Amino acid sequence: MSPTIFTIGVFIVIPIIYALFLSFNDVQLLGGTSYQFVGLENYTRFADDKRAIIALKNTAEYVLIVVPIQTFLALLLAAALNSNIKGKNIFRIIFFLPTVTSSAVLTLIFMWMYYPDGLINQFLSFLHLPTYDWLSNPEIALKSIMIMNIWATAPFFMVIYLAAMQDISDSIYEAATIDGANWWQKFIFITVPILKPVTFFVVVMGVIGTFQLFDQSYIFSGGSGGPNNSTLTIVLLIYQYAFRSLDMGYASALAVALAVLIMVVTIIQKKFFGEEKLHD
Repeated sequence: MSPTIFTIGVFIVIPIIYALFLSFNDVQLLGGTSYQFVGLENYTRFADDKRAIIALKNTAEYVLIVVPIQTFLALLLAAALNSNIKGKNIFRIIFFLPTVTSSAVLTLIFMWMYYPDGLINQFLSFLHLPTYDWLSNPEIALKSIMIMNIWATAPFFMVIYLAAMQDISDSIYEAATIDGANWWQKFIFITVPILKPVTFFVVVMGVIGTFQLFDQSYIFSGGSGGPNNSTLTIVLLIYQYAFRSLDMGYASALAVALAVLIMVVTIIQKKFFGEEKLHD
């Protein structure tokens, strides 16, 4: 176990402890690193930081919209591919392609599609629907990232759901058929309840991933979080404070606060979903 303990200690435990230490200090990186203990000052700055509040609101909106949609879409795709449709193996490969594509490349492709004369607006014009300024409109920019991420992440969770569905015994569905249940009743009263532990895992992973949104927002806005802070997220703000403003103490405090927030949300989800283990 020594290699694993060493790796976890060096790359996880020590950085966490160091981040906690930094969050209670005013850190000067230029002209020799120095630390000045400031107590909870970095944490209390959050209430007066308008950009931090905006980033929190953007991140919360992103989580509340993306996680339910991608979970529901992943469940529907898995149910479709678990049926007896023709060519389902080909569809599985096609649906999973966005997941194996580089996030940066995927973002650049979608930015090209989001241009005013890009593919999406051309398609909307063809259907005589209104077009949008996907990249420059503050009311639309974050939604653009949401659409891209739902499209890219739902297939990953689809595979998890699909694997779980294939482990459900056929005898349960056969008994339901004998009792006169149709496909919808089987799905709602058998499949969904049995997949509850899987749904808990999918939602937790989705929440953690969405709270940590960074690369797409960074590429979309050129690292600024624009337009008008509409794509500014907590992790992007942490990056700006740490590596642009060199305010490492406050950035560490934001990182610790984000970690605590994710843990609290996960605990609440666990209480909501109840027991995680399947019962015989």
